[in-house]
Amino acid sequence: MSAAKESLQTPTRIGVLGIGSYLPSHVITNDVIAGPAGVTEEWIVEKTGIETRRRVKPDEATSDLALYAARAALEDAGVQAADLSLVIVGTATPDVIGPPVASAVALALECPQTTGTFDIHAACSGFLTAITMAEKQLRVTGGYALVIGADSYSRFLNPADRRTAALWGDGAGAVVLGAVEGENGRVLATKLMNAAVEFEVGGVMGGGSRQPASYETVDEGLHYVSMQGRRIRQIFEDNVPPMAAAFLEEAGVTLDDIDHVVPHQGNLRMVESVETLLGLTHTRLHATAGEYGNTGSASTPITLDQAVRNGSVKSGDTVLMFAIGTGMTFAFVLLRWK
Repeated sequence: MSAAKESLQTPTRIGVLGIGSYLPSHVITNDVIAGPAGVTEEWIVEKTGIETRRRVKPDEATSDLALYAARAALEDAGVQAADLSLVIVGTATPDVIGPPVASAVALALECPQTTGTFDIHAACSGFLTAITMAEKQLRVTGGYALVIGADSYSRFLNPADRRTAALWGDGAGAVVLGAVEGENGRVLATKLMNAAVEFEVGGVMGGGSRQPASYETVDEGLHYVSMQGRRIRQIFEDNVPPMAAAFLEEAGVTLDDIDHVVPHQGNLRMVESVETLLGLTHTRLHATAGEYGNTGSASTPITLDQAVRNGSVKSGDTVLMFAIGTGMTFAFVLLRWK
């Protein structure tokens, strides 16, 4: 049997080889948000727990954030851009409707023609969805994948909308996936699910094929991000516990086996509720929403990177990551740290 045929029949263990993140230097405090939104700084903290968030500079876009995070992850992994089989970006705020952000990143990194590039739009679940896709691909074909979560929601904010103005921050996080020996670093399980309840509980409704850009869509503010926060919170609380339980059972583990939980950082209050929702006892729950706000698809890799950098997540630790995105999309990833 040829080596190629044998590799197709023998799935490879795929894991995280490197991680990196990037946050813009421009810090936005609550006093900047409160006045235009018609609220107080105290109201923002009480409702969301968010104190600060980062925003892109006027000359930056999502691909810039993605590129900075990508370079950090490649350096951490010791992998060259020339060796990448895939570049996948999870984002809901691309530079343009097309081409994909992943193509811009691959171009800047000078990836070879053999590198596949595409974006995944699963709202805030995009990064974990991308990991799911990449892991399954690499198990069969081998090689390396650069997986990025990046969003610039500040470009779509209405400063007068108190439901959204304080929530969103910009940033990017990335990992490099490849074959691993043994269990450390390994992606243990992944699962994608959905709760097709109400389609328009959040998003940017103007500028697509349903409502193309026009004077009317601009006048109606349809190019701003909108959110029905209470409804999203209810969907989150109703669906995450049973979905997480089913995922862990399918993976053959229990909550007692989990060392760290890294959830999507919708806001700090939502993150804090995870402890009760999942019944966490000894498992450490990680949060960055208070400092960075909701960075969309980037929130889970940014939070994991911070936990790794500060020494909280150590080699051999088991990490549960999950995210919820409007639509509603859900993604779960279980890994053992490298």
